[in-house]
Amino acid sequence: MAVLAVQAIRRMRGGAQSQLMLGADGKLWVVKFQNNPQHVRVLANELIATRLAEAVGLTVPASDVIEVTEWLVANSADMQMRLGPGRYERCRAGLQFGSRFVGGSMPGQVMDYLPEPQLAEVRNLAEFAGMLALDKWMGNCDGRQAVFERKSRERRYRAIFIDQGYCFNAGEWTFPDSPLRGVYARNSVYAGITGWRSFEPWLSRVEELDAEKLWAIAEAVPPEWYGGDLTEIERLMETLLKRRSRVRELIASFRDSDRKPFPFWGRSEAIAIPKQFVDVTGVGRFVM
Repeated sequence: MAVLAVQAIRRMRGGAQSQLMLGADGKLWVVKFQNNPQHVRVLANELIATRLAEAVGLTVPASDVIEVTEWLVANSADMQMRLGPGRYERCRAGLQFGSRFVGGSMPGQVMDYLPEPQLAEVRNLAEFAGMLALDKWMGNCDGRQAVFERKSRERRYRAIFIDQGYCFNAGEWTFPDSPLRGVYARNSVYAGITGWRSFEPWLSRVEELDAEKLWAIAEAVPPEWYGGDLTEIERLMETLLKRRSRVRELIASFRDSDRKPFPFWGRSEAIAIPKQFVDVTGVGRFVM
């Protein structure tokens, strides 16, 4: 069942020209429309990728299908797409993609940028490694986007991963893999990565994700978001299933790039030899 939108509040920033809307459930939703300037498939991408991230335990906003009526579009002055100089088109009524507005209507603070000292203290900073694994799996062709939220009485922020529309190469549904695609702009979020263990448990969950879970997510996508051609979305899901075995290879390509994102790779995996064993006369050093 789709959530019914009952009020358009304001236009959001970004290339998809989303609208902040109030749902009949009392929640605020960031809504992407079928006739957005990027591609209708970005709605499918958002729903699939957000729910896959949720399935492996990453922090993403709740997602749902939002129904926008013809009446609401006709009676909301700013519900239109800017397609170019002097060119406008009304937002299309029907089923749209909705992402729960981070922060909601409760007091708190949401930032899209943090200074380095605060970024280093983000509560779930380790999840950037997990999100990297997911983005490489899904062929995200955009930079990784995140916002940071804290409640009014909290000192530290938590990262929430948003904007999955360019997974699967936006409307192309292809996977032109490149080392620097799908990564966060600042290396500091990856500074704690010392080896493959840093990607757990998310990497193993991607590699072992049950095929039935993947198909169930695909079935939730309205057919009008991909042109109604079932063979296209079936091909996408089959490709994702095959790509599970390539995620480590794709991460390694980023690791070995000129950007050098993991300065401490292998550091914690070097086993320190206890001093009492090093000093034992006549006994070789132990490998532990």
